[in-house]
Amino acid sequence: MNWLFKKIGLVARQSKPEVVESLLLLSHHLESQGLHVFIDRDSVTRSQAQGLTLIDRSDFGKIVDVAIVLGGDGTMLSVARLLAPYRVPLIGINQGRLGFMTDIPLHQMLDSISAILSGEFLPEERMLLQSTVVRDGVEIAHHLAFNDIVINRGAMGQMIEFEVFVDNQFVYSQRSDGLIISTPTGSTAYSLASGGPILHPTVPAISLVPICPQSLNNRPIAINDSSEVEFMLTRGIDARVHFDGQAHCDLMELDRVLVRRYRNSLKILHPLGYSYFDMLRQKLHWGERLL
Repeated sequence: MNWLFKKIGLVARQSKPEVVESLLLLSHHLESQGLHVFIDRDSVTRSQAQGLTLIDRSDFGKIVDVAIVLGGDGTMLSVARLLAPYRVPLIGINQGRLGFMTDIPLHQMLDSISAILSGEFLPEERMLLQSTVVRDGVEIAHHLAFNDIVINRGAMGQMIEFEVFVDNQFVYSQRSDGLIISTPTGSTAYSLASGGPILHPTVPAISLVPICPQSLNNRPIAINDSSEVEFMLTRGIDARVHFDGQAHCDLMELDRVLVRRYRNSLKILHPLGYSYFDMLRQKLHWGERLL
Protein backbone atom coordinates (compact mmCIF):
# COMPACT_ATOMS: atom_id res chain seq x y z
CA MET A 1 0.00 0.00 0.00
CA ASN A 2 1.16 3.52 -0.77
CA TRP A 3 1.20 5.57 2.43
CA LEU A 4 0.73 9.33 2.40
CA PHE A 5 2.11 9.51 5.96
CA LYS A 6 4.97 7.26 7.04
CA LYS A 7 6.11 8.59 10.42
CA ILE A 8 3.26 8.33 12.90
CA GLY A 9 3.11 9.78 16.42
CA LEU A 10 0.78 8.19 19.01
CA VAL A 11 -0.47 9.82 22.22
CA ALA A 12 -2.82 8.35 24.83
CA ARG A 13 -4.03 9.01 28.36
CA GLN A 14 -1.89 6.81 30.57
CA SER A 15 -4.42 7.06 33.39
CA LYS A 16 -6.74 4.63 31.60
CA PRO A 17 -5.37 1.11 31.01
CA GLU A 18 -7.88 0.37 28.24
CA VAL A 19 -6.72 3.43 26.32
CA VAL A 20 -3.09 2.31 26.52
CA GLU A 21 -4.15 -1.15 25.31
CA SER A 22 -5.69 0.48 22.24
CA LEU A 23 -2.52 2.50 21.67
CA LEU A 24 -0.34 -0.63 21.77
CA LEU A 25 -2.73 -2.45 19.44
CA LEU A 26 -2.63 0.42 16.96
CA SER A 27 1.16 0.67 17.23
CA HIS A 28 1.65 -3.02 16.39
CA HIS A 29 -0.85 -2.75 13.53
CA LEU A 30 0.95 0.22 11.97
CA GLU A 31 4.40 -1.27 12.39
CA SER A 32 3.22 -4.47 10.70
CA GLN A 33 2.34 -2.29 7.71
CA GLY A 34 5.93 -1.01 7.50
CA LEU A 35 5.25 2.40 9.06
CA HIS A 36 7.50 4.13 11.58
CA VAL A 37 5.71 4.64 14.90
CA PHE A 38 6.81 7.09 17.60
CA ILE A 39 5.03 6.97 20.95
CA ASP A 40 4.78 9.75 23.49
CA ARG A 41 6.90 8.58 26.42
CA ASP A 42 4.36 9.86 28.95
CA SER A 43 1.61 7.70 27.42
CA VAL A 44 3.05 4.32 28.51
CA THR A 45 4.70 2.87 31.58
CA ARG A 46 8.27 1.63 31.63
CA SER A 47 7.15 -2.00 31.45
CA GLN A 48 4.94 -1.26 28.44
CA ALA A 49 7.69 0.64 26.62
CA GLN A 50 9.82 -2.37 25.71
CA GLY A 51 10.44 -2.52 21.97
CA LEU A 52 8.76 0.84 21.34
CA THR A 53 10.30 4.04 19.97
CA LEU A 54 9.60 6.71 22.58
CA ILE A 55 9.97 10.46 22.14
CA ASP A 56 8.84 13.51 24.07
CA ARG A 57 5.48 14.87 23.05
CA SER A 58 7.07 18.27 22.55
CA ASP A 59 9.24 16.78 19.76
CA PHE A 60 6.34 15.41 17.71
CA GLY A 61 6.22 18.44 15.44
CA LYS A 62 9.88 18.01 14.48
CA ILE A 63 9.69 14.28 13.77
CA VAL A 64 6.29 12.87 12.78
CA ASP A 65 4.19 13.35 9.65
CA VAL A 66 0.90 12.99 11.53
CA ALA A 67 -0.15 12.57 15.16
CA ILE A 68 -2.93 10.31 16.44
CA VAL A 69 -4.55 10.97 19.81
CA LEU A 70 -6.40 8.21 21.70
CA GLY A 71 -8.46 9.72 24.47
CA GLY A 72 -10.56 12.80 24.99
CA ASP A 73 -10.67 16.39 23.86
CA GLY A 74 -8.36 17.46 26.68
CA THR A 75 -5.50 15.42 25.24
CA MET A 76 -6.33 16.73 21.78
CA LEU A 77 -6.05 20.30 23.06
CA SER A 78 -2.60 19.82 24.53
CA VAL A 79 -1.26 18.08 21.42
CA ALA A 80 -2.87 20.61 19.05
CA ARG A 81 -0.95 23.51 20.61
CA LEU A 82 2.31 21.61 20.14
CA LEU A 83 1.66 20.66 16.51
CA ALA A 84 0.26 23.93 15.15
CA PRO A 85 3.65 25.70 14.85
CA TYR A 86 4.86 22.81 12.64
CA ARG A 87 1.66 22.33 10.60
CA VAL A 88 1.54 18.63 11.48
CA PRO A 89 -2.01 17.23 11.08
CA LEU A 90 -3.92 15.54 13.88
CA ILE A 91 -6.31 12.57 14.09
CA GLY A 92 -8.57 11.82 17.07
CA ILE A 93 -9.84 8.44 18.26
CA ASN A 94 -12.74 8.52 20.69
CA GLN A 95 -12.55 6.39 23.81
CA GLY A 96 -16.23 6.43 24.64
CA ARG A 97 -16.63 9.82 26.35
CA LEU A 98 -18.22 13.03 25.11
CA GLY A 99 -15.70 14.27 22.57
CA PHE A 100 -16.26 16.88 19.88
CA MET A 101 -12.83 16.48 18.26
CA THR A 102 -12.09 12.76 18.65
CA ASP A 103 -14.42 11.44 15.98
CA ILE A 104 -13.19 7.91 15.11
CA PRO A 105 -14.97 5.25 17.22
CA LEU A 106 -12.73 2.65 18.82
CA HIS A 107 -14.26 -0.31 16.99
CA GLN A 108 -13.39 1.32 13.64
CA MET A 109 -9.90 2.42 14.68
CA LEU A 110 -7.69 0.10 12.62
CA ASP A 111 -9.61 0.35 9.35
CA SER A 112 -10.19 4.11 9.63
CA ILE A 113 -6.57 4.91 10.48
CA SER A 114 -5.25 2.77 7.62
CA ALA A 115 -7.58 4.53 5.18
CA ILE A 116 -6.59 8.00 6.41
CA LEU A 117 -2.86 7.28 6.30
CA SER A 118 -3.22 6.10 2.70
CA GLY A 119 -4.87 9.40 1.73
CA GLU A 120 -8.60 8.73 2.20
CA PHE A 121 -9.70 11.55 4.51
CA LEU A 122 -11.54 14.84 4.83
CA PRO A 123 -9.19 17.64 5.95
CA GLU A 124 -10.44 20.47 8.14
CA GLU A 125 -8.50 23.58 9.15
CA ARG A 126 -9.04 24.79 12.71
CA MET A 127 -7.88 28.15 14.04
CA LEU A 128 -5.99 28.81 17.27
CA LEU A 129 -5.63 31.92 19.38
CA GLN A 130 -2.39 33.48 20.54
CA SER A 131 -2.38 35.63 23.64
CA THR A 132 -0.05 37.95 25.50
CA VAL A 133 -0.45 39.18 29.07
CA VAL A 134 0.95 42.68 29.60
CA ARG A 135 1.68 44.27 32.99
CA ASP A 136 3.05 47.82 33.28
CA GLY A 137 4.06 47.71 29.62
CA VAL A 138 5.99 44.43 30.04
CA GLU A 139 4.90 41.14 28.45
CA ILE A 140 4.77 38.58 31.25
CA ALA A 141 3.16 35.57 29.54
CA HIS A 142 2.53 34.10 26.08
CA HIS A 143 0.23 31.17 25.33
CA LEU A 144 -1.66 29.45 22.52
CA ALA A 145 -5.23 28.22 22.87
CA PHE A 146 -7.15 25.82 20.65
CA ASN A 147 -10.48 26.07 22.48
CA ASP A 148 -10.63 29.29 24.46
CA ILE A 149 -9.04 31.90 26.65
CA VAL A 150 -11.04 32.45 29.83
CA ILE A 151 -10.61 35.34 32.24
CA ASN A 152 -12.54 34.82 35.46
CA ARG A 153 -12.82 35.63 39.13
CA GLY A 154 -10.70 33.72 41.61
CA ALA A 155 -11.30 31.91 44.87
CA MET A 156 -12.53 35.06 46.63
CA GLY A 157 -15.78 34.72 44.69
CA GLN A 158 -16.22 38.42 43.91
CA MET A 159 -17.19 39.63 40.44
CA ILE A 160 -14.52 41.31 38.37
CA GLU A 161 -14.76 44.50 36.36
CA PHE A 162 -13.08 44.93 33.00
CA GLU A 163 -13.09 46.75 29.67
CA VAL A 164 -13.00 45.14 26.23
CA PHE A 165 -11.56 46.67 23.06
CA VAL A 166 -11.59 45.26 19.51
CA ASP A 167 -8.98 46.65 17.12
CA ASN A 168 -8.39 49.51 19.60
CA GLN A 169 -12.08 50.44 19.57
CA PHE A 170 -13.89 50.43 22.92
CA VAL A 171 -16.65 47.80 23.01
CA TYR A 172 -17.95 47.76 26.59
CA SER A 173 -17.16 47.75 30.27
CA GLN A 174 -18.59 44.88 32.24
CA ARG A 175 -19.05 43.52 35.72
CA SER A 176 -19.35 39.74 35.72
CA ASP A 177 -17.71 36.47 36.67
CA GLY A 178 -15.51 36.79 33.60
CA LEU A 179 -15.21 36.52 29.83
CA ILE A 180 -14.67 33.64 27.40
CA ILE A 181 -12.76 34.40 24.18
CA SER A 182 -13.44 31.36 22.03
CA THR A 183 -12.47 29.83 18.70
CA PRO A 184 -15.12 28.03 16.63
CA THR A 185 -13.68 24.76 17.98
CA GLY A 186 -14.17 26.00 21.53
CA SER A 187 -17.73 27.14 20.82
CA THR A 188 -18.98 23.68 21.88
CA ALA A 189 -17.07 23.77 25.18
CA TYR A 190 -17.29 26.26 28.09
CA SER A 191 -18.63 28.89 25.70
CA LEU A 192 -21.68 26.75 24.91
CA ALA A 193 -22.34 26.13 28.60
CA SER A 194 -22.27 29.90 29.16
CA GLY A 195 -24.85 30.62 26.47
CA GLY A 196 -22.49 31.29 23.58
CA PRO A 197 -23.26 30.41 19.94
CA ILE A 198 -22.15 27.23 18.21
CA LEU A 199 -19.83 28.25 15.38
CA HIS A 200 -19.03 25.86 12.55
CA PRO A 201 -15.25 25.17 12.54
CA THR A 202 -14.88 26.86 9.14
CA VAL A 203 -16.47 30.15 10.28
CA PRO A 204 -13.72 32.84 10.43
CA ALA A 205 -14.82 34.30 13.76
CA ILE A 206 -13.92 34.75 17.41
CA SER A 207 -16.70 34.80 19.99
CA LEU A 208 -16.77 36.91 23.17
CA VAL A 209 -19.04 35.31 25.77
CA PRO A 210 -19.71 36.91 29.18
CA ILE A 211 -19.81 34.62 32.23
CA CYS A 212 -22.80 35.44 34.44
CA PRO A 213 -22.85 39.20 33.72
CA GLN A 214 -24.49 41.45 36.28
CA SER A 215 -26.42 43.23 33.54
CA LEU A 216 -28.79 41.19 31.39
CA ASN A 217 -27.99 43.53 28.50
CA ASN A 218 -24.60 41.88 28.00
CA ARG A 219 -24.79 39.30 25.24
CA PRO A 220 -22.29 37.11 23.37
CA ILE A 221 -20.91 38.63 20.19
CA ALA A 222 -18.87 37.23 17.31
CA ILE A 223 -16.16 39.25 15.60
CA ASN A 224 -13.96 38.78 12.55
CA ASP A 225 -11.04 36.42 13.09
CA SER A 226 -8.59 39.08 11.87
CA SER A 227 -9.44 41.31 14.84
CA GLU A 228 -7.35 41.81 17.95
CA VAL A 229 -9.17 41.63 21.28
CA GLU A 230 -7.87 43.55 24.27
CA PHE A 231 -9.13 42.77 27.77
CA MET A 232 -8.18 45.12 30.61
CA LEU A 233 -8.91 44.23 34.22
CA THR A 234 -10.06 47.39 35.99
CA ARG A 235 -11.10 45.85 39.29
CA GLY A 236 -10.71 42.38 40.70
CA ILE A 237 -9.03 40.36 43.41
CA ASP A 238 -7.44 37.01 42.60
CA ALA A 239 -8.48 37.11 38.92
CA ARG A 240 -6.88 34.68 36.47
CA VAL A 241 -6.64 34.05 32.75
CA HIS A 242 -6.81 30.41 31.64
CA PHE A 243 -5.62 28.94 28.35
CA ASP A 244 -7.60 25.87 27.26
CA GLY A 245 -8.05 25.15 30.96
CA GLN A 246 -4.54 23.67 30.99
CA ALA A 247 -2.38 26.70 31.84
CA HIS A 248 -3.09 29.95 33.64
CA CYS A 249 -1.67 33.31 34.67
CA ASP A 250 -2.67 35.39 37.69
CA LEU A 251 -3.89 38.89 36.87
CA MET A 252 -3.55 42.19 38.69
CA GLU A 253 -5.62 45.32 38.20
CA LEU A 254 -4.79 47.15 34.96
CA ASP A 255 -3.23 44.03 33.44
CA ARG A 256 -4.10 43.60 29.78
CA VAL A 257 -4.69 40.38 27.85
CA LEU A 258 -4.17 40.73 24.08
CA VAL A 259 -5.70 38.02 21.90
CA ARG A 260 -5.60 37.44 18.16
CA ARG A 261 -5.69 34.56 15.70
CA TYR A 262 -2.50 32.50 15.57
CA ARG A 263 -0.64 32.60 12.25
CA ASN A 264 -0.94 28.83 11.68
CA SER A 265 -4.08 26.76 11.67
CA LEU A 266 -4.24 23.12 12.72
CA LYS A 267 -5.34 20.50 10.22
CA ILE A 268 -7.58 17.74 11.58
CA LEU A 269 -8.05 14.66 9.40
CA HIS A 270 -11.50 13.06 9.47
CA PRO A 271 -12.54 9.73 7.93
CA LEU A 272 -14.54 9.82 4.72
CA GLY A 273 -18.22 10.32 5.47
CA TYR A 274 -17.60 12.55 8.47
CA SER A 275 -20.24 15.25 9.05
CA TYR A 276 -19.96 18.01 11.64
CA PHE A 277 -23.74 18.18 11.94
CA ASP A 278 -24.03 14.43 12.44
CA MET A 279 -21.54 14.80 15.27
CA LEU A 280 -23.54 17.63 16.85
CA ARG A 281 -26.78 15.63 16.67
CA GLN A 282 -25.09 12.68 18.34
CA LYS A 283 -23.29 14.62 21.06
CA LEU A 284 -26.09 17.08 21.86
CA HIS A 285 -28.95 14.60 21.32
CA TRP A 286 -30.76 16.85 18.86
CA GLY A 287 -34.04 15.52 17.57
CA GLU A 288 -34.48 12.84 20.23
CA ARG A 289 -38.07 12.22 21.18
CA LEU A 290 -38.91 13.23 24.73
CA LEU A 291 -40.68 10.55 26.78
